[in-house]
Amino acid sequence: MKNILILTGSPRVGGNSDLMADAFQKGAESAGHKVIRYEAGRNAILPCRACESCFSNGKACVWDDRFSNELAPLIEEADVIVLATPLYWFTFPAQLKAAIDKMYSFIIGERNIADKEAFLLICAEDTDSHCYDGVLRSYELITDYCKWHDRGKLTVTGVSGKGEILNTDALQKAEKMGQSV
Repeated sequence: MKNILILTGSPRVGGNSDLMADAFQKGAESAGHKVIRYEAGRNAILPCRACESCFSNGKACVWDDRFSNELAPLIEEADVIVLATPLYWFTFPAQLKAAIDKMYSFIIGERNIADKEAFLLICAEDTDSHCYDGVLRSYELITDYCKWHDRGKLTVTGVSGKGEILNTDALQKAEKMGQSV
């Protein structure tokens, strides 16, 4: 059994990326894994202030926010990290990006978060697959820098309105990805 952290980026409850996260979670739980979901898109995570005081008070960030109190311990405990998000301006939404930026604290605090498995589930209104070029490169750099093992990426184009993803095979693919952990 693996500990899986699904980190969602959408501020929209029940949107297409939430449905992808649900499907991945269903697959992973059916395979016997423990899944914890953290809604970064709906929680107040302050941006990194580059103070480099990470872990100096025992917490990931000296600024008392949900990253330090909730998310950082989940990242440390996870064997698998899944980023499930909509595409905003060719990259991660600001809410999820704030959480990603704060992972810098693990570097400054000399905390080992290497050797985790990682997945990316992402959807967009745009129908041109090149819309993902920037975010896919960012994801590749993040996984490389953190020494995570990329287990798969699922990109879905042409979905904007709530539930439009139901008209694709993306949820079945996301569920299979979850089962594959």
